[in-house]
Amino acid sequence: MRLTTKGRFAVTAMLDLAINETKDALEAKPVTLAGISERQDISLSYLEQLFSRLRRQGLVKSIRGPGGGYNLAKSHSEISVAEIIHAVDEQIDATQCGGHENCRDEGRCMTHDLWSALNTKILEYLDGITLADMVASQKSGQKILFTPRSCTAAQDKAAAINSAAIAN
Repeated sequence: MRLTTKGRFAVTAMLDLAINETKDALEAKPVTLAGISERQDISLSYLEQLFSRLRRQGLVKSIRGPGGGYNLAKSHSEISVAEIIHAVDEQIDATQCGGHENCRDEGRCMTHDLWSALNTKILEYLDGITLADMVASQKSGQKILFTPRSCTAAQDKAAAINSAAIAN
C-alpha cells in the first residue's frame, strides 16, 4: 500500500494554501498556484489539475482576475487530510483486490480482513487530522505527534490493556 504523489502533493498544497492565505478585515486574500509551485517545488500544471478537483469537491474556491488565486472554501478545522486525499481521487487501500474480495482466484484471500481493518484505521487517522492541526504544527516549528480525535479512545483502551498485561 502506498499513497501516491497525487495525494501527497494535494495535502502539501492545501497546507501551503492554509498557511499563506492572509485574512484582511473582510475576506481572505487569494494565494496563487505559482506561489505554491515555487514554495513547494510542485509543477504548476500539476497543481492546476489538483486544484480543479479540489474546487469541484468544494474544498477551495477560485478568484479570477488580477490578484486572483485560491482560498479555502471552509475553515481550517473543517477540512481533514482524508477529505483532501479523496477529493483528488486518491485511493488508500491495503488490500490486493481493492476491496472487491476477489484477491485469490475470484475469492477472498486469508488475510483480507486484516488489510481491510488496516484501511479503516488509516482512514480514521487521516480523517481525524485537520488542516488546522497541520498549520499549528508548522507554525510551532516543533514536530508534533498527531493524535486524531477519533483514535484517542482506542489508544486509551490499548494503553489500559498493556498496563494490565504488565501488572500481571
